[in-house]
Amino acid sequence: MDTLENLTIIWIGVLLAHFMARATRLTPVLFYLFMGAVYVNTGLLPTEPGEFIRVFAEVGIILIMFALGFEESTDNFMTGVKRSWGIAFFGGVAPFLSAYLLALYFWEDSNMALVVGLSMAATAVSLTLMSLKSEGLNKTRAATGIMTSALLDDIASLALVAVIIPIASGQAAVGIMSVGLILGKAIVFFVVVAILSLWVLPTESKGPLYFVPGLGRFGIGHIFAFTRGQRTLVILIFVMLVAISSHALGLHPAVGAYMAGLILREEYFKKAPTAIAGVEDDDEAPEDFKSIKRLIDNVAFVWIGPVFFVALGAKIIFDMDLLISVVPYVALLTLTLITVQILSAGLAARYTGGFNFQESIMIGLGMLGRAELAFVVMDIAYVQNDILSEAAFYTLMVTAFFMNVSVPVGIRLWKPYFVKSLEKE
Repeated sequence: MDTLENLTIIWIGVLLAHFMARATRLTPVLFYLFMGAVYVNTGLLPTEPGEFIRVFAEVGIILIMFALGFEESTDNFMTGVKRSWGIAFFGGVAPFLSAYLLALYFWEDSNMALVVGLSMAATAVSLTLMSLKSEGLNKTRAATGIMTSALLDDIASLALVAVIIPIASGQAAVGIMSVGLILGKAIVFFVVVAILSLWVLPTESKGPLYFVPGLGRFGIGHIFAFTRGQRTLVILIFVMLVAISSHALGLHPAVGAYMAGLILREEYFKKAPTAIAGVEDDDEAPEDFKSIKRLIDNVAFVWIGPVFFVALGAKIIFDMDLLISVVPYVALLTLTLITVQILSAGLAARYTGGFNFQESIMIGLGMLGRAELAFVVMDIAYVQNDILSEAAFYTLMVTAFFMNVSVPVGIRLWKPYFVKSLEKE
């Protein structure tokens, strides 16, 4: 019963977060994190959430990322990749070097400094896109720029994890082959996704499968025709398979979920092929694009997805004596990273991506979040390999918390200027 009680407490916190967000006109994400921190530090939630809550939260982030990808246009995303390479490069290198140098100054340990730099290099894209969605800005060019840049950052960070963690922990040296293997797996995943998008899902294939007997004219529209009334289930199975494949190839499952949503187009949900014997329309339970999207949005953004953010906030456990001792470290690291991240990503967006000034600042603000990969690195370095000291671990945890808080606040404050620039176009 403890797991059910914990889930009920989290859902109560989610509901309270919605009320607080409505009263303050801020995004609920900020209050999800706040409620998680309050719960764990008052003893209402355990410091270790348990397997059930952990898996529930993981499903939540997968659904959130799928729902966000489901709203995005594939063409817009591919255009965004071409414009975002500079944002990903400069927006990742600058925070890494800044965090590395500060950590080296604080604790005079190069291995620890490498891990600190790595944990502060990758952007928490789910937090940013959730915040943008709350403000109605998730379909803008800036949102696409943030998403594509963050995906590229994640791939680079995974490669760095393979290199830095073994070196910092004193394990055997890592060669070019192992790094190349990780990058190769990431490339394989995106190639598979491209094949799905171009030649497998479309009802009328124009690729190599067109010449395969029995497959050339078979696509997802036919599957929908056979599964009227169960389209949502078919979609969720597809999402989970892509997410599992992503994880198997070394990427976060949420990346796979986003890509699954990205390649599912609205045209696939139009009237399915009728030339299939024995298949009749189910008028009593229509599952068209809009109804499926409403259902997925409700699940992702209201009652499963928020559990991820509450659980994320619950990672902040306050030890007052230790907390006071790391305040100078947290203050300097947070202020430096916020400044460097906004400047590096913003300038890259302006001069390598061709975004206007308001979009560039929004991209810089959107790249501030630190969540999934940052906490994975912290867990590996602190819990599994004892690379980080307790002071360094607390510094990173609290810094990540404040940077996460800065995302919805910054987006909210910059929104009027950003919207005004969109109206001029």
